[in-house]
Amino acid sequence: MLNYLVENYMKILSKSGEHLFIAATALILGVIVAVPVGIAISKSKLASKIVMTVASVLQTIPSFALLSIMTIIGVGKLPAIIALFIYSLLPILRNTYLGIIGVDTNTIDAAKGMGLTEKQVLFQVKIPMAMPVIMSGIRLSAVYVIAWTTLASYIGAGGLGDFIFTGLQNYIPPMIVWGTIPVTVMALLCDFLLGKVEQKMSPYKTSGGEIVEA
Repeated sequence: MLNYLVENYMKILSKSGEHLFIAATALILGVIVAVPVGIAISKSKLASKIVMTVASVLQTIPSFALLSIMTIIGVGKLPAIIALFIYSLLPILRNTYLGIIGVDTNTIDAAKGMGLTEKQVLFQVKIPMAMPVIMSGIRLSAVYVIAWTTLASYIGAGGLGDFIFTGLQNYIPPMIVWGTIPVTVMALLCDFLLGKVEQKMSPYKTSGGEIVEA
């Protein structure tokens, strides 16, 4: 097992880089789209129902089926990134929406009473207070996307899925193991780092067991 790692560590690193690039690109696109949309639909119950329904339906499409559909635009990294981007949307969208509508109305009224405009309330009160919930959705989506990126190898996108599925097809256990371990490490590390970011961006911190405003 260790011999395989020593002999193939450069290839494992290369595939890990490919894997991370695909997952990170899909996640970043998901954040860029889902966070503004989640904020926008928080102003309308009808819009939120429609958008959430569409996102939920897209989420229910089996991963293999969605990847297969994406092959109509070709094979490789682009269709894989588009498919993973679609899968990344729902957790971020849902948490952004819930975070924004969950901000205490008394706090919003107090901000308006101080003379803040709607735009200022949004950027100075609602988004900062909703940020822990939004980051929670991003963390969840990040872990999902890193795991699902293994399937991208089926449409020629590369990544660590190449090791896993080649190992399964040819029964080469070391390939399966050294394809799986980096995926697990990346998912755990990403969750940990985003958790730290979530703590830093929270408008509250704990002190002596009590929650106080930062």
